[in-house]
Amino acid sequence: MLPMTARLSHLGIAVAAHDEALRFWRDLLGLPLVHSEHVDSDGVSVAMLQLGRHSGAGDGGGNIELLQPDPGDNPVARFVAKRGAGIHHLALEVDDIHALVASLREAGIRLIDEQPRPGAHDTTVAFVHPKSTGGVLVELVQAP
Repeated sequence: MLPMTARLSHLGIAVAAHDEALRFWRDLLGLPLVHSEHVDSDGVSVAMLQLGRHSGAGDGGGNIELLQPDPGDNPVARFVAKRGAGIHHLALEVDDIHALVASLREAGIRLIDEQPRPGAHDTTVAFVHPKSTGGVLVELVQAP
């Protein structure tokens, strides 16, 4: 296995609607909304809230990512329909996602994304199946 440095990138939380979730995370807790966008390929709108002082700067603070699914059939919509709103995934920022994914594949780890792909905020991402992680959907993220 490759030696790897991983930092908490974000904790993904599936929500029915951003407005409701932002009332708690942004308005009541005071976490700054630092980025929002729609990710067509995943059928979600994301709202990223900053934890710590320097979001994404490797300070270990990480972020909270609110995932609002588009109507219709997509992974986050299915998650919310089946389980309700809640923690969807844990994302780890890694330095070399391509090498790590290849290493995990060679080790027999079940991957949702066999090859890294574009993610939100110009990142490269790959998801590891929960059956290989003790029940946690893990997103590997490489910053641009």
